[in-house]
Order: sequence, then C-alpha cells, then structure tokens
Amino acid sequence: MTPANLAEVVLAAARTVFSARGLDQSTLPETVTVERPRNPEHGDYAATLALQLAKKIGVPPRELAGEIAEQLGRAPGIKSVEIAGPGFLNIRLDAAAAGLLASGVVEAGEAYGHTDRFAGQRVNLEFVSANPTGPVHIGGVRWAAVGDALSRLLRATGAEVTTEYYFNDAGSQIDRFARSLRAAALGEPTPEDGYRGAYIGEIASTVAEVHPDALTAPEPESLETFRVAGVAIMFDEIKSSLVDFGVNFDVYFNEKQLHDQGELDLALERLRAQGHVFEADGAVWLRTTDFGDDKDRVLRKSDGDWTYFAGDCAYYLDKRARGFDRVVIMLGADHHGYVGRMRAMSACFGDDPDANLEILIGQLVNLLENGEALRMSKRAGTTLTLEDLVEKIGVDAARYALARFSSDSPIDIDVDLWTRSTRDNPVYYVQYVAARTASVARNAAEVGLTRGSGDAFHPELLDHEKELDLLKSLGDYPAVVATAAELREPHRVARYLEDLAGAYHRFYDNCRVLPRGDEEITDTHRARLWLNDATRTVIANGLGLLGVTAPERM
Repeated sequence: MTPANLAEVVLAAARTVFSARGLDQSTLPETVTVERPRNPEHGDYAATLALQLAKKIGVPPRELAGEIAEQLGRAPGIKSVEIAGPGFLNIRLDAAAAGLLASGVVEAGEAYGHTDRFAGQRVNLEFVSANPTGPVHIGGVRWAAVGDALSRLLRATGAEVTTEYYFNDAGSQIDRFARSLRAAALGEPTPEDGYRGAYIGEIASTVAEVHPDALTAPEPESLETFRVAGVAIMFDEIKSSLVDFGVNFDVYFNEKQLHDQGELDLALERLRAQGHVFEADGAVWLRTTDFGDDKDRVLRKSDGDWTYFAGDCAYYLDKRARGFDRVVIMLGADHHGYVGRMRAMSACFGDDPDANLEILIGQLVNLLENGEALRMSKRAGTTLTLEDLVEKIGVDAARYALARFSSDSPIDIDVDLWTRSTRDNPVYYVQYVAARTASVARNAAEVGLTRGSGDAFHPELLDHEKELDLLKSLGDYPAVVATAAELREPHRVARYLEDLAGAYHRFYDNCRVLPRGDEEITDTHRARLWLNDATRTVIANGLGLLGVTAPERM
C-alpha cells in the first residue's frame, strides 16, 4: 500500500464518519496527506485530518480522530490505528499490505511515481539560452542539468512541457563576436572589447576556409559574413555539446525572428492598447512602476533602436500566443534585477504574473581540484565550460552533481570526490545500488529463482525491520516526485535516491535474497526478489528524472 493509497483509505473513512453524523461532505478536502512519522515507534504513517477538520465542524479533535480510527480499523491492510496527542492518527499496516507495494512497483515499471498533479497545464520551460558567442560556461551547464531534470519532473506529473532555447543572434555582443572572428582571421589583435580563446581562432579559420572572399571584402560585408557564418558554427557546437550532455530542446527560438516578423511592433501595440505605454525624451517607455518595478523601462530609444527589454516583451507575448499557460524562465545569478521588470511586464499585458510567469534564479558553480578552484578553460581561455566539466568528471556525475543541490545556492564541485569509486561519492553510491540490484536479478536467474506471480508471491513474508523500512522508502517516491515538481527542486529526487540506496544496503546486509549453495528456494526468497526488483525500478526511474544512467554493471 502506497501513501497515496492509504490517503484515499483515510479520506474514505472520514466520509463514512461525516455521513453517519450528517455533516456536510464538502467540508472534506479533496486529498489527504499521510506522512511517515520521525519516530518509527509511532507507526508506519501519520495523518492530521482530524485536527484539520475538528474546528470547522465543531467536534473535539480526539473524538473525531477516534471515529475515523474506528473506520480505519475495519479497512483491509490496516493493522492498527492509535490516537496520539490532540488528535493525530498513527497508522500501522499489516505485513501483507506493506509487502504488496513491491509487486505494484515492479508491475508499474517506468510509470511508477507518475501522477496527474499538473495535468492540463501547458508549460514553456526556457533554460540555458547562452549567447552564441562562445561555448556553454559552467553556470549555463547547471541550468542544462537542472532545467532538463525539471522538464522530466513536470512531464512525470502530467504537464505538457515544451523546452526552449532562446537563440540570441542580434545585438552588440554578436557584433563584438564578428569583429573578434574577423581580426583573428586577418591576424590582427583582438578588439579591446572582443572575445578571446582558442575557439575564436578555430571558428575564424573555418569561416575563412569556407568564405575566402570575406578576407578581402569591404569591412561591412566581411563582418556580416563572419557574423552569420560564425554564429552558425558556434551555435551548432553549442547544440552538439548539449546533446552529448543528454539535453535535447524541443524548440530553438531565433531572436532575429522577432525582429523580422514585426513581433516587437505587435508587442508595443498590445502594451499601448493596455494603456501602459508613454513617450518621454523622444523615447517610448513602459510604465512598469505601476506593477511594482523600481523604475519604468524604455522599449524604443530616441534613435529608433529597440531595447533588449522590448525583445523580452515580444518573446513573452509570442510564448503566450502559442498557447502556453505558464512561462518558466531560468536565469543566472547576475539576472536578479530581471525578476521585477519581467513580472511587471507580464502584468502590463494583462496577465497574472503569479499564474502565467515564473522566473528561477540559479547561483554560481565552482569546480575544485586538489582543493583549489579552477578558473580557466583550456579552449575558451576564460570561464570553465561544459566540456571542461565533463572531461573532469563525466556526464553522469556532472548532471547528478549539478542537480543535487538547490539551484538558489552556490555549489562547489570537487573533482576528487565526484570521480571516486567510493560510497562518499553520491552518484556512485546510488548507481552502485542500480548495478547491485541488477546483479542480484541476474544471479537469481542463474540459480532458477524467479519472482513468481499470483499465489507464488507472499507479501506478508516481507516483515523484517529492514524490509519494512525499504518498502516505506519505496512508497515515498511518488510524493517526492510530486513535491520536487511543484517546488521546482530536482535536488529532492537526488537526496531521496541516496536515502533509498542506504535503505537497500541495510536490507541487503540483513536479508539474504539468494539461496546459499544447495539451499532450497523458498517463498521468502521470491518475496525478497520482488523487493530487490522494485528497488531497481525506483532507482532507475529516479535517476532517469535526473538524466543519469542506471548501470547494470559497475
């Protein structure tokens, strides 16, 4: 029995009590929360429903708890219910009900842990969106790992998600990039505000080889060639590196499209129609201070050029026009100032920022080796890149390490730790359980041990303390996934997997799954094989949400 199943049983018991008392059923919540108590001596699960309802219906909480407990005591799978304190319900399951979870997990397979929590929501999730002027830096890599994990979590909880990369191919940074490439190709010094690094020389050589006329063409024409060809090469490289990292975007949106299709004009007219646009000093402004921004924002400068903020407005409107209910944007630590203006912009369009827009800010990442922070990239010549991180610790460790911590906290990734084949390396610790459960299954097959089904499975035999602890941990998984998706915190899945790995190790050390030597295969062996395979299922599902492999051998 999962916590979700038990919650339904508790709610059904409350409905019965309400019916007997002639109380208004609409007072009951749609769902009930059951949680594992901190102290196992208090039972397998605890519910506070009686405390939540007592005041509303004018019944003493312990009295209401007693009546709910009486109904629960009649439900199949409930061993006992105790009333504690002012009205807590402490529930114990019988062994058979607890053990049945093992078969339920295995039979659900990849679907175990999935819910319809966000069914019907259309979400546009934008992350990374690094300018195509250089390789993805290590801060962007954090968003690649966290954003991709979040997209998987939201899909696992029923949302319709489109992942998107905003391809910024316009503006002053691209001009600087083009000048840097042209200078490198001509053997000239890098412009003072230009980009440096070996990759600039590599791209410049490629452009010059494909477009030799660019070296002798007039400067404006030459710069345009280096801009267009150089950006295309750089962006192909960015996409390739992300794909190698396991991140595939549904949409690559080109900023230039907003300008070419007149979407900035469309956004301006929409904002003007809402009554929030004004003109001053020859420029066109948006009165974002009406919605909490610290100052009004320029949309179009006095020289007629659009601002970056105008592009942000047009892009947001484009996403909403494509039918997305919620626009989620992941930004780096240097973008805190964007939150207020973007929320105000959403409100200026007539939207509810709390419902339609969500901005997540990620903090910095440091890579440590031999106890010292690494700063320089071999190829980029400046900040560390995705390739640098993967070269040091590999894709699985990198994705797990980046997703393991709350994204609003800075993190240090210790190369020595994340390449160690020991239990203190978190990804190794979890993947080792994936490999061990697969090994147990292979060895079981070799000695003729199978799980069996129907009458061959006796869940009541899974009554050892360590078996029950492992079952409880497996039962927690759906709630962990739902909470991680709701709070936008994939790190909850990683931390859960580490706890689950610990529970499995304790089970493995105390409860032998395979028969020894010529020992006869028993129903206990079969039941434990179900539990072993259920653990493998959940470990693989959880790692899959983080974009990390669940190896069968290590």
